Amino acid sequence: MGELRPSSVAVVLGTRPEIIKLGHLIRLLGPAARVIHTGQHYDATLTDVFFEAFGIATTGELVGVGGKARGDQIGLALSSLERAFLDDRPDAVVVQGDTNSTVAAALAANAREIPLIHVESGLRSFDRRMPEEHNRVITDHLADLCLAPTPTALENLTAEGIPEDRIIFTGNTIVEAVNTLLPSAGVRQEILSRQHVSSARYVLSTFHRPENVDDPTTLARIFDELARLPLPVLLPLHPRSKAHLSKFGIRPSDQIRIIEPIGYTDFLSLLAECAFAVSDSGGLQEEASIVKRPILVVRRSTERPEVLGTFARLVSTSQSMMAEAHDWILNPDEVHQGLTGIDTPFGDGSASQRSVDALADLIKGRQRQPTAADYVSSPAPHLTMK
Repeated sequence: MGELRPSSVAVVLGTRPEIIKLGHLIRLLGPAARVIHTGQHYDATLTDVFFEAFGIATTGELVGVGGKARGDQIGLALSSLERAFLDDRPDAVVVQGDTNSTVAAALAANAREIPLIHVESGLRSFDRRMPEEHNRVITDHLADLCLAPTPTALENLTAEGIPEDRIIFTGNTIVEAVNTLLPSAGVRQEILSRQHVSSARYVLSTFHRPENVDDPTTLARIFDELARLPLPVLLPLHPRSKAHLSKFGIRPSDQIRIIEPIGYTDFLSLLAECAFAVSDSGGLQEEASIVKRPILVVRRSTERPEVLGTFARLVSTSQSMMAEAHDWILNPDEVHQGLTGIDTPFGDGSASQRSVDALADLIKGRQRQPTAADYVSSPAPHLTMK
């Protein structure tokens, strides 16, 4: 990346998934990367351990963004980033996904007329009740480069009228993150031993989305369904979900083993060895397809339809988890074997390099100004003298 000047690319992130999916891209940028962390995820267990896993150093945190309401997060991050870009203008701004930090950085880049690159562009749930849907649509339409992770995402962008010269198909950066950080089989067994579970004989679960954890009836229903599963359930509990359990007075069954949020490599190990996963996480749907494990997606909709019917099943909170995962429970080894022959729909592990190459080309094109030679090197055909 010798053609990019030091700290010339502002990579703005604020949550665990953004750190994971931008980790390799930041490594490839090297000295050109200027990492700005908004603090949207302010718990060290959700941020610091992931910065350490990728060897990422931040240039500072925008204090006060985490823990606030959506509008406050976007507004505070937007104003802070605008000032940061004014004081030290980058050549480009890179964002990922659909968080409040993502849309705030996109708006700040647009306000300062700085080229914007959107990694993991074009995902659509077509569910306007999801705040994330609005974040990603706004960011896509502001972006100078939309980096599509799948053909479906690319089609979504084209259908919305985004010009083809602003869209590049890259694959999803999650593939190289998982392939690089997934521990060996031996190490995974050590991690399982520490959690007192056996391979393919437990369920891994996570929940954090407002549609599931903000309503006491819905959250209680989810924990009741998890408790009915005939396998132990490991649940690394998101701080937000933990607060709501206490607030609503919900006491999980002993069948559900709540553990503190864990490092990414430990989490990948638990995912790669579980019978199946149950979650409302978008990223977990992708990760499950890479490590070849089935997942129940407890959501009204998903922006990752590519995994439905193969690795994932979409279930509502009114449906029985036990019924939906019946065959996974009865024959986990057979199910896992069948999934090994199905490729992940998220690419070949080269998305970060393709993204950096596209970014460098964009900056190079923006930096080159027309010269007189561009206009006088050859006369216009209708002015040629005979």
